[in-house]
Amino acid sequence: MIKYYNRKNKTYEIEKVAGEKVLEWAYTSPIGMKLLEAVIKKKMASSLYGWYLDRGISKKKVNPFIRNFNIDMSITEKEIKDYLSFNDFFYRKLKPSARTIAADPTSLISLGDGRVFAYENIDLDRLVQVKGFTYSLRELIKNDPIAEKYSKGTCLILRLCPTDYHRFHFIDSGICEATTKIKGAYYSVNPVALQKVQKLFCENKREWSIFHSDHFGDVLYIEVGATCVGSIIQTYAPQKRVNRGDEKGYFKYGGSTVILFFEPNKVKIDDDIAEQTQLGYESYVLLGEKIGVKKGGLNMEN
Repeated sequence: MIKYYNRKNKTYEIEKVAGEKVLEWAYTSPIGMKLLEAVIKKKMASSLYGWYLDRGISKKKVNPFIRNFNIDMSITEKEIKDYLSFNDFFYRKLKPSARTIAADPTSLISLGDGRVFAYENIDLDRLVQVKGFTYSLRELIKNDPIAEKYSKGTCLILRLCPTDYHRFHFIDSGICEATTKIKGAYYSVNPVALQKVQKLFCENKREWSIFHSDHFGDVLYIEVGATCVGSIIQTYAPQKRVNRGDEKGYFKYGGSTVILFFEPNKVKIDDDIAEQTQLGYESYVLLGEKIGVKKGGLNMEN
């Protein structure tokens, strides 16, 4: 059971997990763990399933998925009948009116829909994966000089469930450098898996880039793949200016994670998110929602 904090209602809710029974079995039973290591975490398994989800035959999965997880189709660009495959539906675009981008440029906004943890004054060698499990930023991006820039800075971890909108966006106007890709495994990023696999983020396939933002300094974006995520697709153009809220990319099928790192003294996270993180609960956020402010900005209220 995964409990998270709903900021809007100020209540705790239980996450409805896609494939929950299989996930529990794979990460908690002896046989499941053996199969996980031998097959499930491998690229071939995720690539094969991703290939199927790109085919028209997978379209039959769309309606049951919408019904089971109460997906709001009134805010999507396409109608159900127009999706060509399950993946086409999975990385669906939303209508421009579906999400509101906080207007104040000194407000830090969420890069997408999902559940967020926020850590301030971070230790690069003891980043929190879950309680009791830590990892190193140096190991995560395999670039020590860049990692050092974020010592004592701020880390945001946005977990996208399979039921979430699966595109990720820029938090500010600015220019993003080219993406560096790192090969790896395909473990789930669900909390069940995070509690079982040490240094999971450092084990999984991932991509990173430096975003030179206009208001928040040099922001390190890291996209982490997961089980059944056949591809991380970057849709932005490197070295070209982008606007706040513009799309950076999307994930194909599966739960995924985007991690942001900010340099010291650049942002202050909203109190409720920081408090819930300390209590061990993720906070549910939507693309464009205010989650913090620029330090020294015009608006330092939470």
